Amino acid sequence: MYDEQQRPEHGPPDHGPLAGFTVGVTAARRADELGTLLQRRGAAVIHAPALRIVQLADDSELLAATKQLIAQAPDIVIATTAIGFRGWIEAADGWGLGDDLLACLSGVELLARGPKVKGSVRAAGLTEEWSPSSESMAEVLDRLLEEGVEGRRIAIQLHGEPLPGFVESLRAAGAEVVGVPVYRWMPPEDIGPVDRLLDATISRGLDALTFTSAPAAASLLSRAEKRGLLPELLAALNHDVLPACVGPVTALPLQAHGVDTVSPERFRLGPLVQLLCQELPARARALPIAGHRVEIRGHAVLVDGALRPVPPAGMSLMRALSRRPGWVVARAELLRALPGAGRDEHAVETAMARLRTALGAPKLIQTVVKRGYRLALDPAADAKYADA
Repeated sequence: MYDEQQRPEHGPPDHGPLAGFTVGVTAARRADELGTLLQRRGAAVIHAPALRIVQLADDSELLAATKQLIAQAPDIVIATTAIGFRGWIEAADGWGLGDDLLACLSGVELLARGPKVKGSVRAAGLTEEWSPSSESMAEVLDRLLEEGVEGRRIAIQLHGEPLPGFVESLRAAGAEVVGVPVYRWMPPEDIGPVDRLLDATISRGLDALTFTSAPAAASLLSRAEKRGLLPELLAALNHDVLPACVGPVTALPLQAHGVDTVSPERFRLGPLVQLLCQELPARARALPIAGHRVEIRGHAVLVDGALRPVPPAGMSLMRALSRRPGWVVARAELLRALPGAGRDEHAVETAMARLRTALGAPKLIQTVVKRGYRLALDPAADAKYADA
C-alpha cells in the first residue's frame, strides 16, 4: 500500500507524464491498483477511501429476498455489479441455498450491467441474455420499458445505493420489483484520511481527484458539507483541482452540484489514468524563461524537461510569480502567498533561496532591488504576457 504523503523520486528525463502532480484517490475497492498505475506514471498519490463496503452475507434482509425469489422465481434478474453478484452467490452457498438459487437464475431472463458483471455471471455457470454497451442502468431501463414490463416480476441486485428513479419507473410501468441488497456503502471507520484529503483539495495540494463510484463522490460531498467546507470544495473542483470520474454514472453527484468532470471513453481504471496523463500536463503552465522552457506543475517544476521537485513554500512563490510572468511581484505580496509565513519578509528571502537551488538555474528568477522578484521572461515573450 502506498503512503499518504509519498512523493515520486527525482528521476531521469523519463520521469513519466504525471511527474510533479499529486492525485487524490477516493476508491475503497481496487485502490492499490489505481494508486500503482498513477505512481508508475510519476504521480504522487494521496489515498483516502471515502467509503467502506459492508457485505451482507449474514443479513436477514438478503436471506429473506433470496428465499422469496427461490420460492417464486422472477421473470427478470438484473445483476448490477460483479462483486455484488459474487457475494450473493457466496452468501447463498453459506446458507445451503446455492444450488437452489442457481437453478432459479438459470431459468430467468438475466441481464448484466457490464463486462465485469458478465464475467461473474458466467463464472457461476450462468449465461446472461443481454448486457448494455454503455454499462449504464439508463440503457437497461430503456430496454425493459421498450419491451414492456407490465405484470412482470423483476429482481434487481442492488449495488450499495438506492435506485429510486429506476425502480419507480418500472413500478409505474406495471412491474413488480424485488430488491436484492447484497452489500451497502458505509462511511469509513477512520474519517481522518478523508478529512486530510478534503483539506488537501481545498488548499490546492492536489492537482486531480479521482472517483470510481457515485457513492464515494456523494460521501465526500456529504463530509465536506458536514464540516462546513462544501462551498470551498466545489470552488476547488471547479477551478484548480481536476475531478476525474471513471464514468458518467460516477460523475452524477458532482454534476448535481454544478461541477464539470472528465471521464474516459472506456469506463476502466487504465483509461482513467491515461486521461489524467493527457489532461494534467495540458493544464500546466509552460513559460520561456531565461533561455529555458519552464513548466510549472503541482509540486515540481520541469526545467527543459528535467524534473525539479520544489518544497511547498517554493511552489507557492513560483505560482505567485507565474500569475504575472515577467512582472515584478513585491515581497509583501509574496509573503502573503507563503503558507504560515507570518509578517517577517525574511521568510520570502529564505524560501526564494531554496526555490532557486531546487530549480538548478538561479537566473530564472531575478531580484529587483527594493521592489521584489520577477521571472526572467524571455524578451520575445514579453509582448504576449504584457497584459496577463
